[in-house]
Amino acid sequence: MIKKGIFYTSILLVVAFISSGFKPYNSPINFGFRVDENKRLLYVFPSENNIDFFSSTVPFKGKYFIGYKDAIAHKESQGKYKKINTLGYLGKYQFGVETLKSIGIHDSSTFLNNPKLQEKAFITLLSKNKYELRKYIKDFEGKIIDGVKITESGILAAAHLGGTGSVKRFLNSRGAKKCKDEYGTSVRTYLKDFGGFETNGIKAIKNAKVK
Repeated sequence: MIKKGIFYTSILLVVAFISSGFKPYNSPINFGFRVDENKRLLYVFPSENNIDFFSSTVPFKGKYFIGYKDAIAHKESQGKYKKINTLGYLGKYQFGVETLKSIGIHDSSTFLNNPKLQEKAFITLLSKNKYELRKYIKDFEGKIIDGVKITESGILAAAHLGGTGSVKRFLNSRGAKKCKDEYGTSVRTYLKDFGGFETNGIKAIKNAKVK
């Protein structure tokens, strides 16, 4: 009986000794984790000030190229790959049949049912337009035309809307020629709404074709 008592006592002493290793003597209290019953719990450690943190959405797209693509797609079709508008423009980015042909796509039905092809077509058209407008990007980027700061991403978006010719007319006239599409959306609107995005990764390619 005595032996059993010694055995269990030893076990208790060992457990107490090990447990003490996780509770430092006189350890400082970290008020960052203290919960005040009278306040709403905010997970803002290590700072108690809300102004030290910024609000963000997940995923964060901002002015990155992925945000640029999504913004144009939403404007064009609400992001719907199988969208056909009343004028016959197709897909997520609303391509015309002739524009598709210019980048090597001749089967509009296949195009409409192939999201990957639509994404490739969008990049290809950007590359083609960037080459055709390379001089205008160089000469006008950073300037204010008709109250709009001109940027590369804005120029490329406006070219997607109305073609490179419309962009050239608007810039050459210093905004005097108000170029619009069939629904009344202006080149100026796209220059403004899609300005300042990252499009540096788009290569300027003469007569770019979808591969």
